[in-house]
Amino acid sequence: MTPRRGPALEAPIFTALTPLLGRLPPDRFPRHDELNALVVSGGVSGGGAPIRFVPPAAPSREFSAQYEIRIFETGEVQTRPDNWHDLFNALAWLAFPRTKAVLNRHHCEEIRARRGERLRGTARDVLTLFDEGGIVVAAADAELQALLRDFRWKELFWKRRKDVLRSMRFYVFGHAIYEKALEPYKGVTAKALIVDTAPGLLDAPIERQLSELDARAAEYFSGAQALVSTRNLSPLPILGIPGWDPSNGSEAYYDDASQCRPGRLGAT
Repeated sequence: MTPRRGPALEAPIFTALTPLLGRLPPDRFPRHDELNALVVSGGVSGGGAPIRFVPPAAPSREFSAQYEIRIFETGEVQTRPDNWHDLFNALAWLAFPRTKAVLNRHHCEEIRARRGERLRGTARDVLTLFDEGGIVVAAADAELQALLRDFRWKELFWKRRKDVLRSMRFYVFGHAIYEKALEPYKGVTAKALIVDTAPGLLDAPIERQLSELDARAAEYFSGAQALVSTRNLSPLPILGIPGWDPSNGSEAYYDDASQCRPGRLGAT
């Protein structure tokens, strides 16, 4: 399987999917049964139903709500064939099953609590932002975490580049970010969940890292505080991550505000 344009799926931005991509057909989109064969035992929806990838139902005005509720109640994740966006969503379910289940449960709780209301509400905005555009950042250095939260991109990714490579790992969660990575453009930004980790985890096999980070992310989103504001998650210009863009090997890259935007006034 190769993207239409842009980086190969072997690029660092796709690292979280590497264990899965190696098990898919190399020259075509996988069928639903091939995706279902990768579902691990215990992979369930927010309602506890075993996850299965199925063809989509006919779209409707309430498709978003019905989509989440169907996953919650039946475990059926509607997945369009030959579609990058839906394929990456399916792979996110496989790579981060516990976190996806927690997001699905919250979606359904919010949908049912707000039935009949026109506005989605802040909680669903948070859930959608991370589901579509999230990235999990494992960090074993508190100073580096602070630089990320404070939008100090040049100091983080250039001046502390070696420290970042040693003490941080970045795993994309959001399926929309993966789709954008097929044809990347300046300023692609993800919403980062920063997970404080022990140094030893960063050198562990990727399967162990993902399992631990999935559990930690699921724990974070299980708490009500995670859903009170879209600003709880830190913006992260992902092409600034060392090695994620061939151009970011020069200091001048981090002076380009279209790549590394400054923080909001008053941001914390």
